[in-house]
Amino acid sequence: MRAPSCFVLVKTVGRFVSGVLLGNLALLPAQTLLSGSGPSGSVNIFNTDLAVLEAGDVRKDLPCTVTPAKPSLGFDLKFHAGYEVTIPLKELAGSENMLTILFRVEAENHKDQPFYFVQRVRVPLVEDEAKGDAYLQGGFDLGEGAYHVDWLMRDRSEKVCSFYWDSDAQLAPKDKQMDLAIMAGAIQRSDAEQFKEEPPIQRVHQEAPLNVKVLINFAPQSTGSATLQPLDTSALVSILRSIAREPRIGKFSVIAFNTQEERVVYRQDGADRIDFPALGEALGSISLGTVDVKRLSEKHGDADFFANLLKNELVPTTPDQHPDALIFAGPKVMLDSTLPPDALKEVSGLDFPVFYMNYNLNPQANPWKDAIGHTVKHFRGYEYTISKPRDLWFAVSDLVSRVVKSRNGKRSTSISSE
Repeated sequence: MRAPSCFVLVKTVGRFVSGVLLGNLALLPAQTLLSGSGPSGSVNIFNTDLAVLEAGDVRKDLPCTVTPAKPSLGFDLKFHAGYEVTIPLKELAGSENMLTILFRVEAENHKDQPFYFVQRVRVPLVEDEAKGDAYLQGGFDLGEGAYHVDWLMRDRSEKVCSFYWDSDAQLAPKDKQMDLAIMAGAIQRSDAEQFKEEPPIQRVHQEAPLNVKVLINFAPQSTGSATLQPLDTSALVSILRSIAREPRIGKFSVIAFNTQEERVVYRQDGADRIDFPALGEALGSISLGTVDVKRLSEKHGDADFFANLLKNELVPTTPDQHPDALIFAGPKVMLDSTLPPDALKEVSGLDFPVFYMNYNLNPQANPWKDAIGHTVKHFRGYEYTISKPRDLWFAVSDLVSRVVKSRNGKRSTSISSE
């Protein structure tokens, strides 16, 4: 999934997003991770740049305003930090210019191992009477801990804007039991690629791995939205990754669907890992801004689609397709009409637990139970509201515990009946 067209995402040690409120700035395609960053050694940079970073003085030879972004924990269980910069367009007026951004991030407990981030921004011709501001932003990922940032930006005439700040990434006391996806004190680039391959997971081998089936609705929070926002996509992918990283799960079936288009977008059956690159490629086919003429003529198309999805996916057709748990995930499915009365009767008698990881950033705005919620309640399943990263961590932990208990219970019953 691509970022909005008004921004450009570039992968480097950090994430750089460039755009302007008035005018156009363009990132050059070259990205550079300065060799020697972190524990690997010393970094070779211009003495003048190093002098500015070492001085620790705020400079505005090139007038700009830097606003640090407080580290926030994402659904990917990493702290995301960064900054926003505004520059009056009149300061960039004239022929083409070049802005060079360089900053370093030091962990408080590893000040001898700074990480350096660099990028260049090409500025096109700007009229002398131009008004308004150019807008830039950048970011990086952090583990829990305290950090210091030294930041500068210079143009071709060597005018400099510099700024410095401390950044504190701390879990709330009630969240301390959470296992983050990044080590304490770690500094990483923010990866714009949401669907990269998941690294190998060390699975639990003491007992047979769990087999789960996930039906995930890749749709925006707002049913009226014409696009799947990067924020929503990132959260939904994070839900899948949290499931994929659970050591006790060893077999995955994934059915990605979209209720607005009333179709299954991607499926993967009985695999030992989730194929995220293939999923990302398949999601690129979603086009929420267009409506099929055939769907317009169907009075209860969304309800019929969901009923057929339940019928086709909830009942295993062969023993090897029998999951230990079925998991719904995604935003609420608010149908235009109710499900057909016999829809759930056709899939009654499930002998595995059913769960719903309801991705809902603002539960107060829509407190009503949706079609998936009613379905899960019918099967006496469990519903989790995922509004914050802590909700996701708890949901996966509780879900797996319940699945293990359910499978062990069935084994005990089977042994006692022999």
